[in-house]
Amino acid sequence: MTIDLYYLPQSAPCRAVILTANAVGVQLNLKYLELFKGEHMTPQYLKLNPQHTVPTLDDNGFTLGESRAIICYLVEQYAKDDSLYPKEAKKRALVNHKLYFDATTLNQRFLNYYVPIMFEGAEPVPAQYKKLEEAYEIFDKFLEGQTWAAGDHLTIADLALVATVSSAEILGFDITKYPNVSKWFAKAKKSIPKYEELNHAGCLKFKEMYENLTKKK
Repeated sequence: MTIDLYYLPQSAPCRAVILTANAVGVQLNLKYLELFKGEHMTPQYLKLNPQHTVPTLDDNGFTLGESRAIICYLVEQYAKDDSLYPKEAKKRALVNHKLYFDATTLNQRFLNYYVPIMFEGAEPVPAQYKKLEEAYEIFDKFLEGQTWAAGDHLTIADLALVATVSSAEILGFDITKYPNVSKWFAKAKKSIPKYEELNHAGCLKFKEMYENLTKKK
């Protein structure tokens, strides 16, 4: 059985998938994609993923894009129990809510602020930074009175969110202004198996890429 993952270690969504695969005991065959060389635009890759994005999963011919769809699939297909993605409707709804919050708000506002600076040589936009801060204020409120993002134990929502938060933190975004987020982040780093190897190492590569790209502008 071969499960291929086309990925870029700098990408938070890719790291969320890798953390999830490790958590459910799935061995991934990692296929590094050189986006700067256009490898995501080849006919072969476009056949796998017409969106030409990473990550893309190829599980013996079953292909799937979108990181949050992939992590849900990995748990449902391979996990020994439902602790990471509860089957009970209300518990699962809370996990889904935080996954969508990450996709549409926390990670999206991170991208809205940093991507133009990184790839377009744009000047920082204070209004976009304020939007990012507002997203962290919301996340901080979500975490009031609870240890994890979607309840009392670690779920795939935390794995997705920790990839996003660590990407912002490595670029200097001050999460200490958000005490609940800061406490959650510290616990996540200690609790998630192989966190340093599977997430932090990619964050360091992301920081290096960011610094190299912004130096050229």
